[in-house]
Amino acid sequence: MKFLVQFLIIAAVSFAGEILNAVVPLPVPASIYGIVILFVLLQCRIVKVSMVREASSFLIGIMPVLFIPAAVGLVESWGVISGSWIQYLVITLVTTVLVMVVSGAVTQFVIRRAKKRNGEND
Repeated sequence: MKFLVQFLIIAAVSFAGEILNAVVPLPVPASIYGIVILFVLLQCRIVKVSMVREASSFLIGIMPVLFIPAAVGLVESWGVISGSWIQYLVITLVTTVLVMVVSGAVTQFVIRRAKKRNGEND
């Protein structure tokens, strides 16, 4: 029952993201709205981490399986994208490196800020 409640919380937040996507005329995916909503709910302590911990850990654990439909879609679309595969490869590599660099920089910033707040020196 605990998992069901946790999944329902995550599903409700995802549904709220879908509603926001339909209402707000911005080119932002519904999943991003859902992530932001869940982040705000967690930060405001309306939803506690313990209320979604097990379900979110499970979803993270099976995340590679969730990419299978996208991979199958790429294989099925090969006829359409085969002429541009080099561009797709370059974009994928560049954005992957960019995400890694930005994530690392943000992580270092947060760690330094936390150390400064706690009075620790580097």
